Amino acid sequence: MDILNFLFLDSVFEFFDPKKRIFIGYILTSTIIASLWLIVFKKINFSQSIKKIFDKKIFFSRSAKSDYLLFFLNQIIMSIINPLLITQLAIATAIFYYLHSFSWLNSGAFNNTPEFLIITLFTIFHFVLEDFSKFIVHRFMHKWPILWALHKVHHSATCLTPMTVFRTHPLEGVIFTLRGAFTQAISISVFVFFFGSNVDIATILGANIFIFAFNIAGANLRHSHIDISYWKWVEFIIISPAQHQLHHSVLQQHHDKNFGVALALWDWLFGSLHHSEKISQLTLGIDINQKEETHSLTSLYFDPLKEILFITIKRIKRLKSTLKSKKHISIGVNR
Repeated sequence: MDILNFLFLDSVFEFFDPKKRIFIGYILTSTIIASLWLIVFKKINFSQSIKKIFDKKIFFSRSAKSDYLLFFLNQIIMSIINPLLITQLAIATAIFYYLHSFSWLNSGAFNNTPEFLIITLFTIFHFVLEDFSKFIVHRFMHKWPILWALHKVHHSATCLTPMTVFRTHPLEGVIFTLRGAFTQAISISVFVFFFGSNVDIATILGANIFIFAFNIAGANLRHSHIDISYWKWVEFIIISPAQHQLHHSVLQQHHDKNFGVALALWDWLFGSLHHSEKISQLTLGIDINQKEETHSLTSLYFDPLKEILFITIKRIKRLKSTLKSKKHISIGVNR
């Protein structure tokens, strides 16, 4: 019971950690931005804007309740799994010593670089690599059937709230945890190898300054019903809340679009960019015929595993059939 209480408190502390998306300060600034948007651009008063932002139908929907449950349950599950995963330190150490095996690479080649410049370069490099790796993994989540079986848990949300970011299958959580470990390890090992021990990151309240800026500028609105869009030229660079909401749309023209987390540049470069649209009411979810059962914990946790098993068995059968056909052809040729 004490362990469960500890894990519950650990989950609650996420709201007070500036490194986390749902830090109460980010929630507050997102609320202010949403309210100003509704007052200035939608021409509604302050009272109406607050009612719209905190719409009871959304925050108490079955979809939202599933988000809240998954948030707490996944925290418990991941606290058990995380100690079993390879650590950032182990990966960074391996990469650091591997770089020494290249005779044409000079360790400490840029040791004399001014400290402020090292910190600036490292902060930018780390942020860009983090964002790009999230884009790539997210793209694979949609393109590979086995990964899509897991990622469908996130897309099964029919209402978006800031807690929807935690609506993931634990196995997807493992994938993104490993992604983070490798990304950070690459950043640290490469910079320490070339720049020495002066490597540090520019932070605000302990968070990367760029991630802090992204979060405080309304990152939580990407998982919300407040469809804030940017100027078209800005949406080539940064993903707007409305763009990410289109990513959750059931409409065919929105499928596999806007994979980016912070930067839209990756979608622009890889041809998956879709600008925000004026749609009165966006239907969200996996498809138009989605059933309510997709919000049940049984469905969210076990349906992906059953689908992965089905895909695996199907592929094994196909492989066996292919090998059998090749064997028959080979026998026929030999005769």
